[in-house]
Amino acid sequence: MQVRRIRQTIATCLFSSLCAFATLCHSQSPQAITLYQRSLAATCANCHGTNGKGVVDGGMPLINNITSEQMLAQLKAYKSGALEGTIMPQLMRGYSEEQIEIIAQQLGKKE
Repeated sequence: MQVRRIRQTIATCLFSSLCAFATLCHSQSPQAITLYQRSLAATCANCHGTNGKGVVDGGMPLINNITSEQMLAQLKAYKSGALEGTIMPQLMRGYSEEQIEIIAQQLGKKE
């Protein structure tokens, strides 16, 4: 139970930081926009690892083997409640549709 609370606290802090960062980057240079896009996707590394292989025995699935389209569909399903999860539905409700598309594009498997 405490681990779950810690994860939720970390996720909330990260999301708040990204929101603040997003306002700074809104009408910035292309480099700032790229940094913003990468920072959105980087939040996923907290649970899924920097290589997208998940966390062994941590219940965090592998995400480095799906395309951007597949990832986008899953993230939208979490946001809408069509797909259940522990923290993903809560996290996705905090992102806009545009942010979810950016995350999927950044993390999806490139073919």
